[in-house]
Amino acid sequence: MSKNDLRYQICVSGAARGDSVEIGQELAAEVAREIVRRGHLVVTGATRGLPYAAAKAAKIEGGRDITSIGFSPAASRLAHVKKYQLPLDAFDTVIFTGFEYTGRNLLLVRSCDAVIMIGGRIGTLNELTIAIEERKPIGVMLGSGGMTDEVEHVLKSAKRARTGIIFSHDPIELVDQVIDLIETKSSKLPDIPNEV
Repeated sequence: MSKNDLRYQICVSGAARGDSVEIGQELAAEVAREIVRRGHLVVTGATRGLPYAAAKAAKIEGGRDITSIGFSPAASRLAHVKKYQLPLDAFDTVIFTGFEYTGRNLLLVRSCDAVIMIGGRIGTLNELTIAIEERKPIGVMLGSGGMTDEVEHVLKSAKRARTGIIFSHDPIELVDQVIDLIETKSSKLPDIPNEV
């Protein structure tokens, strides 16, 4: 398999609850549908709200194909449902990290090729800062409220450039541009020959 045969894993990061859930729900769903239409995977924090809306839209768009992966803060399926009271139905597979929310966020972002931020609260901001430190391509869905309204301020306060960060009001354009960033980054990877 060459590097070009792999499906990209694109994280849809957003609030599990709060004002930006209502504002960003359809935007999260549209971003997820666009990711799946392009043959890639939606990866989320396996929670409610915007990540759930994205995973559910990916599942509907992809039919029987595997389209979504959820990263859970819990160590098991039982803890995911009982302790954290999080859903399972929208995800094709769930990785049970056992590292609570902050550890889950690190594994989630590191496992992705890019992060698309929609709305959000402090956990979404945490995923954003991890993505910046890990030099992941980042998409910011403008008009989705929450932490997306603060990204410019965070970058300015941290004295960070907008390099590798796409801002857009259009979900289709945002997904296209994020995939372009991933492909540019992937083009620098060497092909590893198959061994038989």
